[in-house]
Amino acid sequence: MTKVLWNTQQAPRKRIESPGTDHKPRLTGHTALATISPSITPAASGANAVFHVLQIPMNPVVASVALLFCSNIFMTFAWYAHLKELNHKPWIVAALVSWAIALAEYLFQVPANRIGYTVLSVGQLKIAQEVITLTVFVPFAIFYLKEPLKLDYLWAGLCMLGAVYFMFRDKLV
Repeated sequence: MTKVLWNTQQAPRKRIESPGTDHKPRLTGHTALATISPSITPAASGANAVFHVLQIPMNPVVASVALLFCSNIFMTFAWYAHLKELNHKPWIVAALVSWAIALAEYLFQVPANRIGYTVLSVGQLKIAQEVITLTVFVPFAIFYLKEPLKLDYLWAGLCMLGAVYFMFRDKLV
């Protein structure tokens, strides 16, 4: 199991259990460095190693969101770029190329969710993921796939803001 290290210059953070669960530690206060150390287990790699090696001081929510943005760029290309680039190839070729791109996506997505889950619920992570997906997809559709800009994207974004409010309202008050 990969341990999450919290490298701070201040006093150590108090770990408390999440309400209703007995398996996920939660942290109080801000965290100076969210990292998963690749030296603890051979399974820790990819984006996890970046934070450890570079020692980037970062709040776990910021780290998670940054990694999710990277993940979504790869995901969007894996899901939709074949419509433009490989539409003349057999579908199996497009599927294999998409799987290769999706592997890169997962190298960002898995650590993003592991880091984010230390301070956010699964529902909050999911809504954050959906907002990021729309934020990445709209420019991709307009600039890469040459789709027309529609007001539907605005309406979808406003619905997402409502979802964000409901999932994060306990943190807003």
